[in-house]
Amino acid sequence: MTLLDLAPGRATATALVFRLEPLVRAEAGAEAPAAGLDPADLEQTVWLRLLERPVAAGPPRDPARWVRDTVRAEARKGRRAARRERPYAGTEPAAPPTGSPERVALGAAERRALRAAMARLPERCTRLLDAMLAPTDPTYREIAGELGMSQGSLGPIRSRCLGCLRRMLAAEVAVPELRGRVR
Repeated sequence: MTLLDLAPGRATATALVFRLEPLVRAEAGAEAPAAGLDPADLEQTVWLRLLERPVAAGPPRDPARWVRDTVRAEARKGRRAARRERPYAGTEPAAPPTGSPERVALGAAERRALRAAMARLPERCTRLLDAMLAPTDPTYREIAGELGMSQGSLGPIRSRCLGCLRRMLAAEVAVPELRGRVR
């Protein structure tokens, strides 16, 4: 239970929110730029912290001090997170290079093996997976309408079909060697 869950305390909590709103907005606006945060995000986080307070703790004894302390604590968290994050430098590739002839040939062979395995699946699975892999990226509702299936059954059927496909491909593809200690 949180502060706003109590029916009798709801009026008190609502009055507290209205009373603290200008202070929260001002404090968040002052602290957010230095922390590299959006003031609205910081303000929202402070309100969330207020709502997360347990009922037993009740409203803060000194609401203004609680707001200042909470805003500063959340700004510190934001600064720490910003220090840990590393921007993309552009020096390392975002994806493995695909232009080499060897990689193109391997990709084509993998796609052929996948299509061959899909062709050996039951017709229902083949139709479902083809529809899900369509370049138009249809929704579950569109796929269900196209295949005449219930939308709720698409996920379980897809899971069974992928399990079957996985087993078929595992029998054809070499399993990588175990590394490390074998138990």
